[in-house]
Formats: sequence, C-alpha cells, structure tokens
Amino acid sequence: MASAPVTKSPTGLLDGLDPEQRAAAAAPRGPVCVLAGAGTGKTRTITHRIAHLIASGHVSAGQVLAVTFTARAAGEMRTRLRALGVDGAQALTFHAAARRQLRYFWPRVVGDRMWDLLDGKLRLVAQAAQRSRVSTDTEILRDIASEIEWAKASLISPEDYPAQAARLQRDTPMQAAQVAEVYRKYEEVKNAARMLDFDDLLLHTTAALEDNADVAREFRDRYRCFVVDEYQDVTPLQQRLLDAWLGGRDDITVVGDANQTIYSFGGASPRPLLDFTRRFPEATVVRLERDYRSTPQVVELANKVIGAARGRPAGSRLKLIGQRPDGPEPRFAEFDDEPTEAGAVAGRVRQLLDAGVPASEIAILYRVNAQSEVYEQALTDLEIPYLVRGGERFFERREIRQAMVTLRTAAADPPPGDLVTVVRAVLARVGLTEQPPSGGAAKERWDALLALVELAEELAASVEGASMGRYVAELEQRAAAQHPPTVEGVTLASLHAAKGLEWDAVFLVGLAEGTMPIQRADGDEAAIEEERRLFYVGVTRAREHLWLSWSLSRHPGGRRHRRRSRFLYGLIPEEHPTARVPRRAATTRTKPSCRMCGEQLANTLEVKLGRCARCPSDLDEGLLTRLKEWRAERARELKVPPFVVFTDATLVAIAEQRPDDQRGLVAISGIGPTKVQRFGDEVLSLLREHI
Repeated sequence: MASAPVTKSPTGLLDGLDPEQRAAAAAPRGPVCVLAGAGTGKTRTITHRIAHLIASGHVSAGQVLAVTFTARAAGEMRTRLRALGVDGAQALTFHAAARRQLRYFWPRVVGDRMWDLLDGKLRLVAQAAQRSRVSTDTEILRDIASEIEWAKASLISPEDYPAQAARLQRDTPMQAAQVAEVYRKYEEVKNAARMLDFDDLLLHTTAALEDNADVAREFRDRYRCFVVDEYQDVTPLQQRLLDAWLGGRDDITVVGDANQTIYSFGGASPRPLLDFTRRFPEATVVRLERDYRSTPQVVELANKVIGAARGRPAGSRLKLIGQRPDGPEPRFAEFDDEPTEAGAVAGRVRQLLDAGVPASEIAILYRVNAQSEVYEQALTDLEIPYLVRGGERFFERREIRQAMVTLRTAAADPPPGDLVTVVRAVLARVGLTEQPPSGGAAKERWDALLALVELAEELAASVEGASMGRYVAELEQRAAAQHPPTVEGVTLASLHAAKGLEWDAVFLVGLAEGTMPIQRADGDEAAIEEERRLFYVGVTRAREHLWLSWSLSRHPGGRRHRRRSRFLYGLIPEEHPTARVPRRAATTRTKPSCRMCGEQLANTLEVKLGRCARCPSDLDEGLLTRLKEWRAERARELKVPPFVVFTDATLVAIAEQRPDDQRGLVAISGIGPTKVQRFGDEVLSLLREHI
C-alpha cells in the first residue's frame, strides 16, 4: 500500500531550522554523519531530514527505516514524523525492527513457526549452570547472564570467550572457562527448547540476510534509506545487522555524540561513529553545537566537565554553545550525611514546586539505584509525589489496563463531540473526577488517567480531525513500545536511565568518590573517563536549575570519611564555601590517601587497606578470624575458591576499617556493588555481632 505524501514542501520543511540543522536535513541522498551535542535538536534534525527526503521524491515513506535504542526514543521519532505529515516510515528499536523482519522471513529461512521469545534468560542460565556443575547463586547467575549478553553483542562465541575475556581484562564472575561452559550449555538448552533471546533476534536476522540471497534482495527492495540515532552506542552485533541491511549501499544517516558513550560495559563503542568518514570518505558531516535545551550557565558547566576528559578523539570535541537566556548559577552543596542531603534536596524541590515548576519537570539523579531510598523517604515526608524510573510500567498499572478496555469499547461506537471531551467523559467512568484527590495512591491513579487525557490533547493538536479510533490505535502502539505519556511526579532515576531525557530542574546527588566515579572504575583510565561522560550526561539533562551535592557520611553521626567527586574540582566557584580542596584531596588527584595521616598511598596493598605502611594497623584479629570462617563457609556453598568471595587483603581491610554500612564496604578498594549485593548484608551482620 502506498504511503501518504508529506503535506509540506521540501523548502517549507527547512523553515525554523538553524544553519547546521538545515545543512543536515537538506544534505543530498547518501552517507550523512551528524555529530550532535546534547540539547542541539538531533531528533528534530533527523526527522526533518526524513521528511525532506520524502517530500523531495528521493525515497517513499515506506522505504525508510529509522532505528534507535529505546522504545521511548522510537515513539518520540514517530510522533515528530507524524507532525511533519510523514505516515508510513518505520521508526523502531534495533530489536523491534529485527523481530518484525525475522517473523516475516522465518518460514522461508527455517521452514517452521518462529520460535518463542524468552522473557528473561535467568531460568535457562540456571539450568546451564547446574549442568556445568558451577554455583547457581542468584547473583552469580545474573552476572553470568550479563556476560552472555555482552559476548553475544560483541560477536564472541563460547569457544572464543576465555581468550577475549583475558585480552580485554573482563571482571568475570568466575573463571572465564567456567563462564564459557555455562554460555555453551545455555545455547544448547535454549535451542533445544526452541526459544530465542533478544540477541538472537539480531543474530538470526543478520544470518538470514547474509546467507539467503532472495531474502536479502526482497528486504533491500523494500528499504532504501536508513537512519541510525544514538550511533555512539552501537554494538558490533548491531553494526553487523546494519551492514546486512545496507548490503553495500550508502544511503544512511547516522547521528551521535561520542561524549555521551556510557554503555561500554554492554559492548557499545563510539568507534563506528568516529570512523564513519573513513568508511564513507564522501560523507556529508555536520556538527550541531547550538544547545537549545540548557541555560548558558548549565552549558558552561557541561563544557568544563567534558573539557577535562583525557584522550578525546577529534570527532568527540564538540563544544556546546548556549542559546537560551541566562538562568541561575548551578548550586553546589556539601552535607554531613545522606539523610541531611536528601532532606535539603526535598526542601529545595518543595520551593521549586511552590514557585510553579511542575513536579514532572524535576528529577533527582544518582549513580546506583540503591541511592533512591533515602530520597523516596525525604519526598514522602514532605508529601511530594514521585516516580521511580524503572519501577512499575505505566501500561501495566491496573487503572490503565481498565481504562484501555473502556476506551476500546467506546471507540467501536464513539459518542459525538471533540476527541478530548469524549476521552475525558469515557475516563470519568473509571475514576477520573473533575478535581484531583488530596493525595496518596488515589492521587497517583488520578494523575495516570489525566495523562491519557493529555495524550488526547496532544493528538488533537497534531492530527486534524483525530478520531477515537486513531487515539486508541496510538495508545496501543505506545503500549506495545512501552512509550508512556508524562505522569505528574518528581522523577527518581539512575544516570544511565536518564539518558535521552531532560527536565527543568535536575538534582545530581551523592557526588562522592566511590560513587561518582564508582569504586570499581578506580585505576582504570578508560572506566574513569566513561564515568566522567556519565556525569556529563547528568549535567546536560538540566534545562535551567542544576543542583550538585554530596555528603561526607552515610548515617547521621557516622565517620565523615568521604571526599567529594574528583569531577567537581575546577567546577565550584572560588568564593563557594566548599571550593577549598581538602588536604587529602589536594594530594590525591591520581592516587588515594591514607585514612589516618592523609599521605599518598604508594601501592595496591596500601590502597586496599586504606592506610600507608608507616601508620599502625588497627586490625581486630578476632574479627579477621571470624571473617575467614564465614568466607570458607560461603565458598563451600558456592563451590568456588575462597578468594572468589573475598581475598585475604580485602578481609584484612574489612577487619581494620569495620564499615558500618554498604557504602562503607564499597569504599574499600576491590569491593564493588555486585559483591556488596551478594555478600554485604552478611558481612555487615557479622560486623555488628562482633562489636
């Protein structure tokens, strides 16, 4: 079926774009590389490029395939294209596109019904681990599953895994040969059950195109133009699929920012983006540096953050230029402990709300999910609504499922009236009152239903004569893509989960060494630089208000042993009370310092113990003996050598420092979040018993 034509003229589609955006949108058909800094309008640019190519007659809408990395980003792209009059172009995630193609080609390539898709691989990994006679501890299984995902995304087979893990110095959950054996048996168990995991969608689609000429010919006749968003995050597997889609053609537009590469742990690499012009020497390259998102004050801070990065390749040296009016200066704050920090953040959130900033335009961002609890409590104490990103999915909520059923029924025989009025009347049957409830769960349900009304308002504004049928179809599409509407409430999210989002006010919290950068990155320059890029992503989420804070202890009255993040040095104004560089920090720009005398530590053992050789040990011998007994018991249970649980040096460090919480454990060199999650509660319980 022919797709509808774009309603705007090619020239009209360029109206309102800045010179660089216009150059990218109007570039001739062929390879185009858009280096787009944060807030520079990349989605606007590439959707206008798609519409311009269609309006100019270079390609039909049905021949366009645009791919990105999240369902939300794909949904946003579809919404933008629809507003430009483009109907029929595909905008999907890599996995959604591959699944659709594989379902179509499977009978021809395999000759059978397509295998079912695994919801999660943990159950089959457990079976594989059991057959391999290795530990089936849940946390270890999760780590193995992550290693399998990394290996498949990196095009590494079970046979090649040990050598590649050694070459790349992977921090494996057990011996690499054991991981490889579980990986091999996992593939056997999965294939015997006739199941596919998400990586298989990409692998099998790639194989179908590479190994079957008829399949490749039909696909390439259908799709002629490709657009890849967030190209800095592409994995080797995704790049191979993209190459199979292209089949030697060059009608491709990529957009990305190497400064926002934050998924290296999953196999992502900015190398294809940085090497794009080597592969396509004739490519049009456009740099977008005008930042329309953030105030000049936020932009200046962001430039300082990324400007301090080491070893930046030429293709990543974008410098943002703020386009908005001046705003408030970023705020820096130091606190004695986490509850005090969280209380101050909640108090500032209340001030913003009272000043008219919507709750949905405020976010509290942290490095690890475990940090959210104290902020949830602080917001609750002030009766401020919040949403934890990554919690219950919008379309799985009971009231939304009920509303969807009611709306589908109404769409079959819609009452007269404009779309928004009809939707509001229908939702009144399932609890949407004229005035919101006072608070609590009832207010959350009301806010969720109101978000459905606001989606109807958005559709009515962008599609002339939008009907109930079109509205319900939009809801179904969003539900399938997990692209929810905005719900009122302060967002709590990890920095990784915040990628691609933006808010009027952003609070970056917990900015202390050991958390930002994360402890496990210490000593690894590449990992430290990725942590810096993650911090940069957090800063560039803010439009106007930016708060950066840290605390010196986890609990009230606790030992104030933390140092603010190294990434903050050079950012804090000289006149600010926290601008002083602590004595320890001043001497430890590259290496940590002794917790007793503050002198620089000289070797790995000193770093592990947190003290220099000259300072006396405060080791509790009885505690060390008990820790070793516990370690032996856990090693026997897990069927692993004792050092896999904790090394002797780590046990000595625990017995010397006697941390009183999980954050204190993470502060000990060599104890990362995985081991804290696996063993932290047991160790802390043992420490409390020994007091």
